[in-house]
Amino acid sequence: RKNLEVREPTAIVQRLVDRLRPEVDMVVVLTHQNRTAPMQTDKEADPTVQRGYAEDYALAGNVQGIDMLIGGHSDNGLWEPVRHPDTGTLVGMTFGQGKYLGYAKFEVEDGKPGATLIEGKLIPVVSDNLYPHPEVVRLINAARRSNPGLAQVIGQLDKPAIRRYYREANMGNLIADILRDATGADVGMLSSGSIRSDLPSGQLSVEALIDVFPFTDKIAVVELNGTDLIHMFEHSFSLAYGLAQVSGAEVQYNSSKPSGERLVRLSIGGRPVDKTAIYRLATGAYQATGGDEFSMLARNPGSTSDLTVATALVEYFRKTATIRVPDLGRQVDIAAHSTKETGVSDVSP
Repeated sequence: RKNLEVREPTAIVQRLVDRLRPEVDMVVVLTHQNRTAPMQTDKEADPTVQRGYAEDYALAGNVQGIDMLIGGHSDNGLWEPVRHPDTGTLVGMTFGQGKYLGYAKFEVEDGKPGATLIEGKLIPVVSDNLYPHPEVVRLINAARRSNPGLAQVIGQLDKPAIRRYYREANMGNLIADILRDATGADVGMLSSGSIRSDLPSGQLSVEALIDVFPFTDKIAVVELNGTDLIHMFEHSFSLAYGLAQVSGAEVQYNSSKPSGERLVRLSIGGRPVDKTAIYRLATGAYQATGGDEFSMLARNPGSTSDLTVATALVEYFRKTATIRVPDLGRQVDIAAHSTKETGVSDVSP
C-alpha cells in the first residue's frame, strides 16, 4: 500500500466531465465503488445481501453533466435505471458475474448536449443459449492443455456445497474444516467473501476446487487468547464483511443487539471459551495479517505455512474418496429463531 493515494472522486470526475462534455454527445461513467460485493450465487433473489449503490447515487447527484453512471463492485442490481432528481443522471447496475446484460436505449439530438432515455432494463443471460466466443475457448483450452492436472477428478461430494454471505453455509463449514484439518488448529476460519463459487454434488475436478478459492493465499496459524477470539467473533457478527465461516466452534449470537454486543454463547472444542486460554486459529494469510479488518488477529503471534488454501482443498479431496458436506448449526442467530432462550451466557460482557 506504500505510495498509494486514494482521493475523493467527485472533484476529479467533475473535472474530467467538464473537459469531455464539449467533445461528445453522451458522457457515461463506469465506476467500481460501493460496498464489497457479497459472494453468494443467488444474490438477486436474496434481498438481505443486496448491498446497495449509495456511493454511485451520491456521485450521480454531486457531478453535473453525466448522462449515465454504470456501477459495480457491490453487485447490486437495478431492474431499470434510477434517475437522480438533482442532476438527471441515470444509474444502472446488473448484479455482477455476467448474469444479466444491462440494456439502455437513448435518443440523442444533433447539436444538443445530453441524451433522453427511451428504455432501460436487465436481460437475463442464459449461457446454454449462447455460442462460446472462439478466442475465449482457445485461451481456456490452451490453459487446460498446459495444465492437464486441472481436469483430474479427485473426489466427490454427497450433496451440493453452497455459499451464503450473511449466515452459516455448508460450503463455509467444509472449507473451515479443511483448514483445521490441515493444521491441527483449535479453530478454522475464513471470510465468506473469500469463497468464490459453489460445488455441485458428485465427482469434482481439481479445476472446480481451485475455482472455489482462486487465490495464492497461504494458510496461517495465529495464537490468540480467548478475549481476542471473542473480539474476532464480534467483528464477524457485525457483518461488515459477511459472517465468517468457522470450524471447531459452536456459537449463538443475537443479530438484533448492537454491533459488538451480539455474542451470546461460544464453545471451542465442546467447552465454553476461556478468556485467558490460548487458542490456535487457522485462516488465510490475508485475514491473519488484518485483512477484512480482523485487526485482533494481526496483533497476535502467528506463522504462515507453505501450503496455500487452494492446495489444502485439493489435497483434502485427494485423500478422501467421498466427502460428506457438513451440516448447519455451528452458528445460530437466536434473533432468527422462535425458540425461547434462557438468557444465560457463557461469555460475560
